[in-house]
Amino acid sequence: MSAHQYDHGHTVAGWVGTGIGSVGAVAAGAGVCFGSGVLIAGGLAIGVVGLLVTWALHLAGWGKGPGTRPRAEWGWRVRDSGARAGHAGCLGCRLAGRGRTAQVAGRLVVRGDASADGESEPAAVGADSGR
Repeated sequence: MSAHQYDHGHTVAGWVGTGIGSVGAVAAGAGVCFGSGVLIAGGLAIGVVGLLVTWALHLAGWGKGPGTRPRAEWGWRVRDSGARAGHAGCLGCRLAGRGRTAQVAGRLVVRGDASADGESEPAAVGADSGR
């Protein structure tokens, strides 16, 4: 049984991203205190690395999308089953090109959906730019 009653989103991507971001914030803060531009730039660079690592872990299934996960996936060491297809409403998945939909000949086509002739058609790039 889970130690908590709600899906708080504790994930490997979240913990790793928070740890790397904290190190970057401490380095940038020390740079402000000591007046060191190098330390400030280094702290900001560490923060960007933390963001990219968190995004990569999320796309690999070690994060979670918006909303509540199924109770079986509440543990922080459980991979997300829906990460490969992309999470609905997730900016990180949309930036990676996952979970996009397109209108093809008046019909809604989801990535991986079979077309009328049985072949798979990828979704058009930038299909949801009209939102």
